[in-house]
Amino acid sequence: MAQCGPSEPQTMAEPSVKPVLFEVFGEIWTVQARLGQGVSASVYQVSSGRTSTAAVKEFQAKSHAGDYGFYKERSVLEDIQGHKNIVTLYGVFTHNSGAGVSTRCLLLELLDVSVSELLLRAGAPLSERPQQGHSMWLVQHCARDVLEGLAFLHREGYVHADLKPRNVLWCADDQCFKLIDFGLSFKEGNQDVKYIQTDGYRAPEAELQNSLAQAGVELEGHCTASVDLWSLGIILLEMYSGTRLKETVRSHKWEDNSAAVIDQIFGSKNEAQSAIPVYHLRDLIKSMLAKNPQQRCTAATALLSPFFSVPFAPYIEELVLLPSPVLRLLNLIDDSHLHNEEEYEDILEDMKDECQKYGSVVSVLIPKENPGKGQVFVEYSSSSDAKEAQKLLSGRTFDGRFVVATFYPLRAYQRGYLYQTLQ
Repeated sequence: MAQCGPSEPQTMAEPSVKPVLFEVFGEIWTVQARLGQGVSASVYQVSSGRTSTAAVKEFQAKSHAGDYGFYKERSVLEDIQGHKNIVTLYGVFTHNSGAGVSTRCLLLELLDVSVSELLLRAGAPLSERPQQGHSMWLVQHCARDVLEGLAFLHREGYVHADLKPRNVLWCADDQCFKLIDFGLSFKEGNQDVKYIQTDGYRAPEAELQNSLAQAGVELEGHCTASVDLWSLGIILLEMYSGTRLKETVRSHKWEDNSAAVIDQIFGSKNEAQSAIPVYHLRDLIKSMLAKNPQQRCTAATALLSPFFSVPFAPYIEELVLLPSPVLRLLNLIDDSHLHNEEEYEDILEDMKDECQKYGSVVSVLIPKENPGKGQVFVEYSSSSDAKEAQKLLSGRTFDGRFVVATFYPLRAYQRGYLYQTLQ
């Protein structure tokens, strides 16, 4: 589910969601769902009119944690706006409830599926394949997007300090992953947060600092941007393996020789592609997970890895999970339809007419040859139209054929690159 949420554990909304609306700059936004709830804030999906959607992060009233979280996240987001891999802050407002209680709120860009949800799926339907985990295509896509966001953040002097799967979300409109939740972020060299990062994604130096702070011992040094690279290394290793690694990184085996554990994880998965790019990913992850923070790669140097120069194909299930303005419809066209020009043109027109029922169609493509032979590609003017069409077309039957509707990467479609997706 789309979210732009707090760093604390989240819960699903009850059937009746309160508050029912927010007034933002004189405009009424209706609450559609509660996306997450934590100790200091709750996050809601809101709508203004038929097409405008956003997320509201409402901080606890009369709470030190709520006040601190609001001012911290507001100040960081206002300072780093404008990068495509950072969630967009639309505005800041105060919500006055009927009970006379005022709460501080952020109006944020509404995003889609989180990496945390993708990891949950990697252990469910994807486990029907011989290998669990996500494709190299998705790992590469996520790694590049997060590294570009981190490189920008670090150039601005900030440390995210709470990078984890729940704080990396897919944006259907921009076709990329974005970083959210800057409640623990700080300027490098001016750390004002004693306890940083989340268990399982916490760098060794942050673990030490947190333990000493809990014991009341002040440290002279502070954590640096390298803690974010450690967290990303764990995230990518989890995406590749399809396994949560919280217990693994706590083990004596990891403590003694983490490189050997990483080798074992990569050695246990049989990739149906060249070993060379797999080794590039393995070496990239190792460079992020060096125990000594000074030996870790930076976000900028990580982007130079040869891993990012290799093209990959996605799993078909991943294209179901990542919304895009482009739909790919399978199991619709018989080969015989492709070689009769008059019949082919009729089918194109019929497909466009049918798909126009769900939104504004920009283009329709039905390749006559591989790759993509007989598949129907429909480009909508917006990802919201495509999401509605995907929901309504999936599982329908046409001429006795059971339709499979997935999304398809917009940039690949526009470039004419039709993936032979992995099963």
